[in-house]
Amino acid sequence: MNNSRKWGAAVLAIGMVAGLAACSSGSSGGTASTTNKPLTILIGSSGAAETKAVQDASDAWAKDNKTKVTVTAASDLTQQLGQGFSGGNPPDLFYMSWDQFQTYASKKYLEPYAANQANKGAFYPALTKAFTYKSKFYCEPKDFSTLGLIINSDKWAAAGLTASDVPKDWASLETVAKKLTTADTVGLAFGAEYARIGTFMNQAGGSLLSKDGKKVTADTAENIAGLTEVKKLATAGVLKFPSALDSGWSGEALGKGKAAMVIEGPWISGLKGDYPNLKYTVAELPAGPGGKSTFTFSNCWGIPAQSKTATETESLVKYLTSDAQQLKFSAAFGVIPSTESAAKTYATTYPDNAPFVKGNNYAVSPIAFAGAASVIADFNSQLEGIASGDPKAILSALQKNLQSALDTANGK
Repeated sequence: MNNSRKWGAAVLAIGMVAGLAACSSGSSGGTASTTNKPLTILIGSSGAAETKAVQDASDAWAKDNKTKVTVTAASDLTQQLGQGFSGGNPPDLFYMSWDQFQTYASKKYLEPYAANQANKGAFYPALTKAFTYKSKFYCEPKDFSTLGLIINSDKWAAAGLTASDVPKDWASLETVAKKLTTADTVGLAFGAEYARIGTFMNQAGGSLLSKDGKKVTADTAENIAGLTEVKKLATAGVLKFPSALDSGWSGEALGKGKAAMVIEGPWISGLKGDYPNLKYTVAELPAGPGGKSTFTFSNCWGIPAQSKTATETESLVKYLTSDAQQLKFSAAFGVIPSTESAAKTYATTYPDNAPFVKGNNYAVSPIAFAGAASVIADFNSQLEGIASGDPKAILSALQKNLQSALDTANGK
C-alpha cells in the first residue's frame, strides 16, 4: 500500500466499516484465554519489509510464550477487518487506523485495554488522544507519521536559496514559493484535501471541533484565514495541486521535478525507488499567525471486545510497542516510534527525519468521528476549486453539514 495515498485518502474511509452490525456489541472486558492458543494478526502493510518485520517480531514473542502467531497482510484492511467482525471471527490483533477508530469504539467493538497498560504514559499525547474515546484510552499506537515541508535540494540551490531561507512562517513560504516557481516548476504542491489544507487552518489558530469535541467550529475567523492563505498561494500561481501537474500525488510531482516543495510525510522516502537521483531535505511546516501545527497519522494495535485471547494479545502488544522493538521496525521499514523515548532515539539515528519527530510535539489528529466521511469528501471537492472559490462560503457549508453529522454521531 502506498502510504502517501493511504494518508491522503484515509479521511474518506471513515464510517466504511461494512457489516459490523452483525458483530456483538456487548460491554468490554477480556475473559480468561485459552492457553497456547495460536493468534492471528491482520495488518495493512506497506510492503514485504513491513510484513516480514511484524511476523519476525511476533515469532520472537511466540517462541517465549510457547505459541504461534500468524500475520496476514490485508489487500484491503477496512474491508477484511469488517468482514471478520461481521462474520463473528475477527483477528486476535489488528491495525486500527486513526480514521476508523471512532467508528469501532462507538460501536463497542474494541477492547479498551490501553488504559490499564503499564506503559500508557509513554506515548505522545497527540497519539493517545487519537485513540481515546469518551475519555478512555482504548488501544496503544504502533507508530506515527506527521506532515513536513519536503524541499527539492537541486531546485532550491538553483534558485539561489540557502538553509537560512527555509520558511518559518507564511510570509517566508510565499517568498520562497515565488522564487522557486518557473515555467516548468511550481514552487509548492500538495493535495487538494482537508488532510493537507487543514494544517493551514490549524496554523491560523483554527480547528474544526471545539476542545470538548461537542461543537463544530468550522466557520471561525481563524479557519477562514487559513483557507484564505491557501487561496492566496493558488491565485498567485505558486501553488498547484497534483492533478494540474500530471501527478497522482504531490510526491510524484516532486520526483518529476514539477514541484520544488511539497507537504507530505516520512513515506516520501519511497520515492527513492522511482527517482533515485532525487535529493531532498525535510523541514517543519511553517507557522501561521496561530503558531505551529501539523497533522499526525497513526495506527493502534486493536483487540476485539470480549476477546478470549486478550491476555496473550495484551502481552504481545507490550512486546511490540517496546522501545527496542519499535526501533527495529524503524530500521526495517522506516516508521517513527510512538513512544517519546524511542522517537528521540530515532531522531538521533535518522537526523534527516528529525523534523517529522519534532512536529509531533504540537501535532493534532484530523477529525475522524463516525459519520464525518461524506462531509469531508464534499469539503475536499470544494477545495479543488479554492483558487476561484470563497473560503467563507465553503466553510459555512462545512459548518452546517459537519454539525449535522456530529449531532447524529452523538445521538441528537
